[in-house]
Amino acid sequence: MPFESIDDLEVSLRDQLYLADRGLATSIFLSLKLERPLFLEGEAGVGKTEVAKALASSLDTQLIRLQCYEGLDVHHAVYEWNYTRQMLHIRMLEARGERPEEQDLFGQEFLLSRPLLQAIEWKGDRPPVLLIDELDRSDEEFEAFLLEILSEFQVTIPEIGTIRAERRPIAIITSNRTREVHDALKRRCLYHWIDYPSFDREFEILRLRLPEAPERLTQQVTAFVQKVREEDLYKMPGVAETLDWAEALWALDQEQLDPEIVDNTLGALLKYQDDVLKVRGSETRKILAEL
Repeated sequence: MPFESIDDLEVSLRDQLYLADRGLATSIFLSLKLERPLFLEGEAGVGKTEVAKALASSLDTQLIRLQCYEGLDVHHAVYEWNYTRQMLHIRMLEARGERPEEQDLFGQEFLLSRPLLQAIEWKGDRPPVLLIDELDRSDEEFEAFLLEILSEFQVTIPEIGTIRAERRPIAIITSNRTREVHDALKRRCLYHWIDYPSFDREFEILRLRLPEAPERLTQQVTAFVQKVREEDLYKMPGVAETLDWAEALWALDQEQLDPEIVDNTLGALLKYQDDVLKVRGSETRKILAEL
């Protein structure tokens, strides 16, 4: 077990500039102790992917990332054959007057390992962190395929056989909940929902990530974003957008908010034109007046 306590884990993540609340830190700690995958769900931008990055850095191990998308299949997620190398091998055998056999073409030397197989085959001193990012973007067929992986951390390749992990990778699965993930997969994981942070926690995150920014600016940015999340928007800004906006304001040498600079930089905070138009102008002035 790499961490003796939840407190040790929290401190280690903080050293990697990731501020985890007690509930999240407990879920990560149990995932490590029980060697169970951790399923993180929440809105986009609340820090789910950053958990895996910070954890890999804390453990000084490799982060192996599988970015999910519609149409993702085994060949892109697990393995595929190196057809170019196979063809060269066939031509070499033919040049020597030999007949290529199937077993000569489907060995380990012709196998291209993709993220899931890379994690299973890992030979390092410490297990890697396997990030299966935005699983909800993939198809249900691929989700079903993951059941074998998450249950036994093994994969079966017809031409070779079953390959099992010598050490179970640390699996972090994220979802933005654009669709529901099947219960069969969730049962194989520990679960944690990451919500938008409170004012105090978001302010602390900004101070941790942007210590050079003026405290007054950081306070106003945090309060403004908290107010914006009360609006009826198409896409609420996450912590990632809060950080982007604060960094943009500080790059413009701003020490506090004013209506003009807010209206001119909303594109760093809000990513849909309808949301920008809803906040810009009179709503900006109203929110600033309430800070």
